[in-house]
Amino acid sequence: MKTTIEAVGNQLIACFDGRLDTAAAVQTAEDVKPLLEASNKEIILDCKNLEYISSSGLRIFLTIRKEAASKGSKVVVCNINQDIRQVFMMTGFISLFEIR
Repeated sequence: MKTTIEAVGNQLIACFDGRLDTAAAVQTAEDVKPLLEASNKEIILDCKNLEYISSSGLRIFLTIRKEAASKGSKVVVCNINQDIRQVFMMTGFISLFEIR
């Protein structure tokens, strides 16, 4: 699992590449810390190359959303494949995030 973060204007774009499973969640949680500290930014979670997300990965997304809201930032999830969309629908995450 690889996570990269890029600042573009008023956006922070986090790209997830691989499987965000329980084994990868510890490192991914460390990798996304800059997102948790961002204030008044639009945070884009780009899932174009995300192959799988476990409950541990969903918890990371939820933590990002919670911290962003407390700091006046907005979180958008984009480029989810059909499998990830199905997980989001089954867990109710589809209504928690703006999906593009």
